[in-house]
Amino acid sequence: MKKWSFSSEHLIPLSFLGAILIGAILLFLPISTAPGNTTDFLTALFTATTSVCVTGLVVVDTYSHWSVFGQVIILILAQIGGLGIITVASLFMLVTRKKFSMGQRIVLTDALNLNERSGVLRILVRIMRGTIIVELLGAILYSFSFVPLLGFPKGLWAAIFNSVSAFCNAGMDIVGPTSMGVFNSNSLVLFTTMALIVLGGLGYVVWFDLSSGIVNGVKNRYSPKLIWKRLSEHTKLVLSLTFILIVLGAVSILAFEYNNPETLGNMPLSQKIMNSFFESITLRTAGFASFSQKSMTDLSCIMAYILMFIGGSPVGTAGGVKTVTFFLAVLNVVNYIKNDDKDLVFNRKVSYELMRKATVIVAVSSFTVVLFTLLLMSTDTSLGVTDALFEIVSASATVGLSRNVTTTLNVAGRIIVIIAMYLGRIGPISMAIFFAKRKTRNNSVQYIEGNFYVG
Repeated sequence: MKKWSFSSEHLIPLSFLGAILIGAILLFLPISTAPGNTTDFLTALFTATTSVCVTGLVVVDTYSHWSVFGQVIILILAQIGGLGIITVASLFMLVTRKKFSMGQRIVLTDALNLNERSGVLRILVRIMRGTIIVELLGAILYSFSFVPLLGFPKGLWAAIFNSVSAFCNAGMDIVGPTSMGVFNSNSLVLFTTMALIVLGGLGYVVWFDLSSGIVNGVKNRYSPKLIWKRLSEHTKLVLSLTFILIVLGAVSILAFEYNNPETLGNMPLSQKIMNSFFESITLRTAGFASFSQKSMTDLSCIMAYILMFIGGSPVGTAGGVKTVTFFLAVLNVVNYIKNDDKDLVFNRKVSYELMRKATVIVAVSSFTVVLFTLLLMSTDTSLGVTDALFEIVSASATVGLSRNVTTTLNVAGRIIVIIAMYLGRIGPISMAIFFAKRKTRNNSVQYIEGNFYVG
């Protein structure tokens, strides 16, 4: 990483791949496995991939299969994967007072998905500070429930592990075999998890803009309406979309699962509402479960596909195609149907290139999901389309929820899911650029426009 001679299109996929391979080797070591268990290399590779790609799908129980050393490796991989390898490497350079070249600043800007290079190191410091504060607060809140249940050392470790995992949207825990199922009536644990997931999924740009806006608003005694008005159009769009998706998802889950005795049916109303919101939030790339995903109705699964596919927001720890990307792709379609070329969001013009990029990302991601679902079903003829599609959308959107499919996968199925998780983390388009470096060709030859028919 010293010279970063690669372009960001090559360096970002390679950095994730390198972290996965190193993680797999470390997890393959006997010291990483709990006494009485054995780990083959494919299991180590799968676990390293789901950790670095902050997915959460597991073929062995994290809480029982791995030793404390193995769990530490998993946690480090999840933290690195959540922040991004380039970001973590840059933080290390910053701490050791290394100088950044212009090339390194460009790569870091691309890794953080920022539009401006100026102030990127200042943003890096704020990311580090904010991450530490949020994860520390999360661990403190978790400890009130985990320590009495598991004892001080194990409970404290579980609190730290869960806080990092939730903030990075990794979806792994070391509490027990039912994930958050044992805490589906514990409001402190569920609301702490929801807060960490949302904060990680909003994106750092929104963090900084919102915090600055509130501080300035309080200082200057602005009204809430004026504070909202002064926020950037990106922040307003992300907050609006996040609110709509959370509420829409929660209402849908509550309606579809209200009388299902295997999920929400036997809970009191307040607990049903709380778990519906938890499910709506965790579906957008977190991967924790407070009830069985296998028992959900088909209607809930359809809503789950949509929420998982969209995911969180840009410049954060979440996966999926991202809220803003999906919105712009839909806006592009709607404006084409309306024959409207304004492309305005909060009275701001969206560039043609951004609209085009969003549409392509959604299209390529959709094709990837369909292709990998077919591949996964071909490895096991008994696997139905509902379960296979759920598994692949969860993997490619780095969610981590499963309808009890992951542990039953054969070797071919595990390899397919590994590739889906990797592509989902780095993005299908980044992978396409990695294998085929784009070149802009200036061709002076002009061709006669042809007659083609669509529809």
